[in-house]
Amino acid sequence: MQKGEEEWRAVLSPEQFRILRTGEYVDFNKEGIYGCAGCKTPLYKSTTKFNAGCGWPAFFDGIPDAITRTVDPDGRRIEINCAACGGHLGHVFKGEGFATPTDERHCVNRVSLNFTPAEPSL
Repeated sequence: MQKGEEEWRAVLSPEQFRILRTGEYVDFNKEGIYGCAGCKTPLYKSTTKFNAGCGWPAFFDGIPDAITRTVDPDGRRIEINCAACGGHLGHVFKGEGFATPTDERHCVNRVSLNFTPAEPSL
């Protein structure tokens, strides 16, 4: 289906348009901290972000103790949540062969994140 951006804007809610038609934080490579959109708790350093080619922001590790993991009932995926407020972030996948230190991909919904740029060096 081919539609122009204005046609998509006419049939989608503002949130749907932002999620479906923009790549916020996917091809975004600034230095800083990705935090929980709900409670602003720091979750990921930009140095752990990588391009997994999946269309979602991907990280290989979170800030210690910032993220909880729960195995989905079917046992196939691991859900990740903000440890401070319980907000759903996405899922973690292991053993996919990405050249990362943890061999993990935290596949995070961009709507669950906010970004704080690093302070400029003096």
